[in-house]
Amino acid sequence: MIFANIEYLFLLLLLIPYIIWYVMQHRKSEPSLQVSTTRMYMKVPASWKVYLVHAPFFLRIVTFVMITLVLARPQTTDNWQNTEIEGIDIMLAVDVSTSMLAEDLKPNRIEAAKEVAAEFINGRPNDNIGLTIFAGEAFTQCPLTVDHGVLLNLFKNINCEMAQRGLIDDGTAIGMGLANAVSRLKESKAKSKVVILLTDGVNNRGDISPLTAAEIAKQFGIRVYTIGVGTNGTAPYPMPTYAGVQYVQMPVEIDESVLTQIAATTEGNYFRATSNSKLKEVYQEIDKLEKTKLNVKEFSKREEAYHVFALIAFVCILLEIILRNTVLKKIP
Repeated sequence: MIFANIEYLFLLLLLIPYIIWYVMQHRKSEPSLQVSTTRMYMKVPASWKVYLVHAPFFLRIVTFVMITLVLARPQTTDNWQNTEIEGIDIMLAVDVSTSMLAEDLKPNRIEAAKEVAAEFINGRPNDNIGLTIFAGEAFTQCPLTVDHGVLLNLFKNINCEMAQRGLIDDGTAIGMGLANAVSRLKESKAKSKVVILLTDGVNNRGDISPLTAAEIAKQFGIRVYTIGVGTNGTAPYPMPTYAGVQYVQMPVEIDESVLTQIAATTEGNYFRATSNSKLKEVYQEIDKLEKTKLNVKEFSKREEAYHVFALIAFVCILLEIILRNTVLKKIP
């Protein structure tokens, strides 16, 4: 509730001197009937009328407060917003080649990438997001959708087993992965279209080169952020053998030059993630760079709300008149 004429509320300060005056007058008042002693009335129970002596004073105060509130014009407000959301279309292109099982990130590269990307998806409820996975070949795991629950379920199930078992070719087809993501965005009507491509290797498969795919992305106005994931030097890699899993040190080879060129061609950025925390920082940085645009129109409707206060003031005045002319009537 708000007041259209809030300055009238200062009138309530007049109650302070009025209350002081009333208390002082009550103390000075003398009985109209004088008797020599009141000892014989000491044990007489007080009449219920005694408790109503100050009722008119209380009713006058309430009346004054209510009239002041009426003058201040209390109003109820009905606010609502008409929000126009301009979402961003984002395709995640994730490398699922067997090298993503290296454990320089914990528990390994692919699981670390899934965990951080899931947080990124949860933080962008207004965006269309899809998922492309690639190794030696690429395919769409989930097309663009705002149903992030479905996307996260599909995302949770991606792993490197397809490449391990030979269901898809192993290797790193960066160009194919990017081209697949671009094909899902080219028909998009969104003003901002983005591909986030994550890989840990060098392009060694596929019919489309990474830079050719970058040029295609540029033609469709798609910005590409590339992420090279993996520590520097070597990384522990679980190698299955007849004697069980044996860890070997695998050299980390990321074609940073190509990833940088892809990002530069499409006016994106290249990031290097050497640890879980660095990977999280990369996604946080991309999240800052690609913000959803909101156009908010606010409307306000006000209605007068003095009626209740005016009714209370009227009732108080009426009660005071009734009391003064009935049970509290004074005899001259």
